[in-house]
Amino acid sequence: MSQRILTHLKKADAILGAVIEAHGPCNLTAQLDCEPFEALARAIAHQQLHANAARNILQRFVGSCGEGLFPTPQRLLATPDAMLRAAGFSFAKIAALKDLAGKTVAGVIPDRQTLTGLDDARIIERLTQVRGIGRWTVEMLLIFQLGRPDVLPVDDFGIRNGFRLAYGLRKMPLPKALAAYGERWAPHRTVAAWYLWRANEMKRDGTLPAPLERIRLPRVAGVRRRVKRAGPRIKQARQRARTAARLRKASPPRARK
Repeated sequence: MSQRILTHLKKADAILGAVIEAHGPCNLTAQLDCEPFEALARAIAHQQLHANAARNILQRFVGSCGEGLFPTPQRLLATPDAMLRAAGFSFAKIAALKDLAGKTVAGVIPDRQTLTGLDDARIIERLTQVRGIGRWTVEMLLIFQLGRPDVLPVDDFGIRNGFRLAYGLRKMPLPKALAAYGERWAPHRTVAAWYLWRANEMKRDGTLPAPLERIRLPRVAGVRRRVKRAGPRIKQARQRARTAARLRKASPPRARK
């Protein structure tokens, strides 16, 4: 990782800079030779599964449907659902894989060369048209397959929790507030995200530095209004709970049968 990028992040944010200093160099690498179809198919296989279980399913999938090579979209479309079920895919994932294959054949999901020429927003727009593929999945592809330098997955639990730990917050940051704060890391937000992931490990290892200062996250438009609208309902619920508690205390004990 370029020292120039790390120097930029340190100057932009003293707290993140302390995390960088404590951890050391960033060794983030991207798999630049993976086609979007294969990357997304693997992502679908890993959804809501332990990594080892997903790898076993993919191994059976490649062995039975691709004869040792990762199946092409055309081969996947021709594969009976029963064979995919035997490999370990759920019905929902089979539907997602078939949708991915169909959209790849139709050109909605482009090849790697075409995808490389699109900006991040356009890639997210096109790839999230696939069933079961959301923004987070595409952001992981942008980081780990395309090597895009300015991606901050604010919906990722590890990113948000790493930020909470590194910055000494009591509560998890809202995604919009984290996105607003992270604008100072542009155009190197991918590297900042990598260090926020590492902050979770550093906390467990006891190597995460204490925050140098107390920060205040930017206010997010609409959040205060939603809380204000919910206020009367919250007060009513609390009043009902207090009334119920008083009634329980005032009620005579039940006779045992």
